[in-house]
Amino acid sequence: MGDPGGPDGDVAGEGRGIAKGEPRSRALRFSRNHRKEVILASDVMIEASSLTKRYGSLRALDKVSFEVHRGEVVGFLGPNGAGKSTTMRILTCFISASAGTARVHGYDVFDEPLDVRRKLGYLPQRAPLYGEMNVWEYLSFVADMRGLDQSVFKKRMKGIVEVCGLAQVLGKDIGTLSHGYRQRVGLGQALVHDPPILILDEPTSDLDPNEKAEVIRYIKEIGKERTILLSTHNLSEVEAACARAIIVSKGRVVADGPLDDIRAKSGKVRYVVTVHEKKVFEGGDGYRSGARKPPTAQEVQEALAGLPGVTSVTELPTDDSAHSFQLLGALGGDIRPELFQLIVQKGWLLLEMRRDSQSLEDVFKALTRGDERKDRGRRLITDDLDDEDEASAADDEDEDDEDEDEDSAGDEAKSAGDEDEGADDEAPAKKKG
Repeated sequence: MGDPGGPDGDVAGEGRGIAKGEPRSRALRFSRNHRKEVILASDVMIEASSLTKRYGSLRALDKVSFEVHRGEVVGFLGPNGAGKSTTMRILTCFISASAGTARVHGYDVFDEPLDVRRKLGYLPQRAPLYGEMNVWEYLSFVADMRGLDQSVFKKRMKGIVEVCGLAQVLGKDIGTLSHGYRQRVGLGQALVHDPPILILDEPTSDLDPNEKAEVIRYIKEIGKERTILLSTHNLSEVEAACARAIIVSKGRVVADGPLDDIRAKSGKVRYVVTVHEKKVFEGGDGYRSGARKPPTAQEVQEALAGLPGVTSVTELPTDDSAHSFQLLGALGGDIRPELFQLIVQKGWLLLEMRRDSQSLEDVFKALTRGDERKDRGRRLITDDLDDEDEASAADDEDEDDEDEDEDSAGDEAKSAGDEDEGADDEAPAKKKG
């Protein structure tokens, strides 16, 4: 009899669905397929687990972990150098991680790169297009590279032309197209093989406002049937196209969740109050008492700052007919009744009052402030920080410094061994992921 563990031996498949006596190769194929079916049944289309990437002493990614589920359009945010493009290049099999694992559609990006590439479409920040080809020739070339029959390609092109708005440029050379149309062509090449997953890196970079709006509209249309990971610096685009965002800073994930939950991370609620600069409310107490003079901006700001629960008041730019202010209050409270009562008592003419969570931009700046401090070589304190925020920022800075000291000490302790091992240290680490 052959060795049960050998290539021609039998495998006892109890508990794995393989009958005793079946070849080991068939058992392994069943095991792999069964494992992938289990993974895909969970609707996890992109999975990153403790991804780490080092370039010498630089740690571009530091144990990044997240999941993207079927049908999600997720914004991937962070300042320059935060690790966004590095993460996307790992997920698209262009570079390997130093440690950690990543799966796309159930396939490991290191062990099964061809399967990964069949399941995703990738649009880099500046798509490498062939300017001497016309649009149809280029997309046909991409289809050939993907192994598509021409009949299948022609059927796919009907949908691609409609979604990407390419009907008027199919016969034009790519080199003669505007940057906006080139981005459309790049998006088209990512869709040629009809992938269930799209990874888009700064798809609206260098576009004018009209072109940006069009590309976002295409992404929203495409996202109805696909899973999309979208990297961008434009937070309004994320709010328009995504229901969820992942924010990275210094190679780490600092926020992950629905946009409303991320906005709530600030612990503050934002109010906007606008009063008329040249008129008063003629039916108010102020009018009856003879105070007909409209308020100055300083008077409004001082009155608003005196309300209980208001932590900061910032004047907003307006035209010459109104005073507008942004107020910050504690999350969970509502000071609108007090605001309205104050305005009525003062006899001011109220033009606007609204309450919402802090903007995504404000939260983004707060979560990634450490990156800007490092870039400038100093601690950054913005004008709108109150005393409590300054104290919190100082605590965060101290914690960051402690973490950096610990990481630095650990790296220095390992550096001697790393130098002896040389380049052999990186490859084995990735092989097991």
